[in-house]
Amino acid sequence: MSRIVFVLFAAILTDALTAGQVNVEPNTALLNEGDRTELLCRYGRTINYCRIEIPGEQKVLNLSPEWSKTPGFTYYGAGLQAGQCGVTIERVKASNNGQVKCSLGVEGEELSGTIDLVVALRPQQPIIELLSKPNREGYFPEGTQFSARCSVRDGRPPANISWYIDNMPANKRTSQLEIISTPTNDNVELSTSVQEIQWHLSPEDSNRKLVCRSHHQTDRETVPPQEAAYIINVRYAPVHQPEASVYGLYLDHTAIVNITIRASPLPRIEWTIEGLVVSQGRTEGRYSAYEPQYLGNDEYNVTLAIAGLTLEDTTKIYNLRATNELGLTDYQVRISSSSKPPSNSLDVAAIVGIVVAVAVLVLVVLLLLFARATGRWCFGGATLNTDIGPDSEAQIHPAFNDEEELDGQDNGDEHIDTTQQSEEATPPVTDKLEAQKKADLKKTAAATAAAVIAAGNGSQTHLNGAGGVEAPPKPPNTSV
Repeated sequence: MSRIVFVLFAAILTDALTAGQVNVEPNTALLNEGDRTELLCRYGRTINYCRIEIPGEQKVLNLSPEWSKTPGFTYYGAGLQAGQCGVTIERVKASNNGQVKCSLGVEGEELSGTIDLVVALRPQQPIIELLSKPNREGYFPEGTQFSARCSVRDGRPPANISWYIDNMPANKRTSQLEIISTPTNDNVELSTSVQEIQWHLSPEDSNRKLVCRSHHQTDRETVPPQEAAYIINVRYAPVHQPEASVYGLYLDHTAIVNITIRASPLPRIEWTIEGLVVSQGRTEGRYSAYEPQYLGNDEYNVTLAIAGLTLEDTTKIYNLRATNELGLTDYQVRISSSSKPPSNSLDVAAIVGIVVAVAVLVLVVLLLLFARATGRWCFGGATLNTDIGPDSEAQIHPAFNDEEELDGQDNGDEHIDTTQQSEEATPPVTDKLEAQKKADLKKTAAATAAAVIAAGNGSQTHLNGAGGVEAPPKPPNTSV
């Protein structure tokens, strides 16, 4: 019983608190200047009046579904009987930033609620400040720990910051975003966003653009994010690279050997060919070294001319040394009269040739297997039919009959008749006797074939005493 009473008391207390509480939608409204918005305060019972105070407006708004006396502000909600008191602002102004207060008259008392109305204010242009200083010429030595700070001032709400290098995410170490409040003279609170970035510089960082970009509520397709940029310049020794090869040079002609190197500042060039040193701008024998030509982005074209290129020249190693105030680097160059470098991979023509060769090989193998299985072509006289059963007769392979027939035609003699003669069927015997019988028949057939071959090779046409032609001997009858 006591438990039921406690539950009823809790329900009544909850209803009372709900009825005496003003709920607001939304709690915070983040808008841009000129946006349209609806703000609503709700009470659980019928209210007598609805009054709303908006920052930046001269008077308090008394609102009702039945009338609208202030241009740009109208009642919003389901009606006073539903306990709703709201306002529609047609165009938000920057001066409306702050707390909107709603007052609701309920049974002789007044209840109130507040909504935070934040009207976004676009921040100033980002600023990049260098924490590590370059030299007087504006360059950083290779390996310097570069540090910079980006500040985006006077935004509402605070701006976010992101870093880019040549329009790609920087992926460098950055500090946490710091937000600093900066009140203005008219008591409007704005915010400044600050973030730092740092890393060790390498030759690849030279001539690259570091970008600090701000992201804010006020950004639109027609109003892109604001950004600041700084071009990083790095001084470094000539950059090492693998052995270079130059192809397509013509024998007995002047060969022009070009390679590209990176350095900052400008390097001095010196070639060495089998102990012969050729400095830039000089000619030694058949070799001429030219001044480096700047290509941009710290790249230089280095050229060596060889008059009357010989086959021996293509076997030499050409050593290049590039030097500037930060160091020196040695390079090796090989030259060739070949039109293109040897390829480690097969080209399309080679692959097609291999496929065709494999297909032809497979076809030949299949044809050989077919010929062997059917006894054709070169396999036509290789075997004898010795499969003799109780009801079958021994046969000499047709190839031997054809040979004897030809001999008979040449000599004018009769053709040897090897037609099998039929006999009565052998009565059934046991498996063992049958196998022995077949083996004996095979041996007899083989002997017959040997006799026929010998007779065919040894027979020649000659005249006997009666003027006739001597006929070859007939093979024995192998019928069983």
